[in-house]
Amino acid sequence: MTDRRGVVAKRAENLSPGVPYVRGWNRARGSAGALADQLVLLGLDSDFPGLTADVNVFGDGLVELGTVRPEAAELLATLITTGLAVESDAATAGVPLLPSKEAPAA
Repeated sequence: MTDRRGVVAKRAENLSPGVPYVRGWNRARGSAGALADQLVLLGLDSDFPGLTADVNVFGDGLVELGTVRPEAAELLATLITTGLAVESDAATAGVPLLPSKEAPAA
């Protein structure tokens, strides 16, 4: 499978020399882990049992959600759109989403 940008391609099964597979997979692993952490906090980790990191033939990292129930996909879409709406509202109001890092006290 390849999208119009050529980013998502067939997963790597036979490795070619000179392709940074480990770098791509490691990046995907970090992203999959971050998503998994958030799903655990929301109590949704059991809805995404196939969440894994992978890499394609070009060495691009992939995060695979696996097969999920339609309800889980709808819930994830709702969470994403709700988060985007909150970000948009905060940006419009000029309110920072995260507190700024303060310098440690001397």
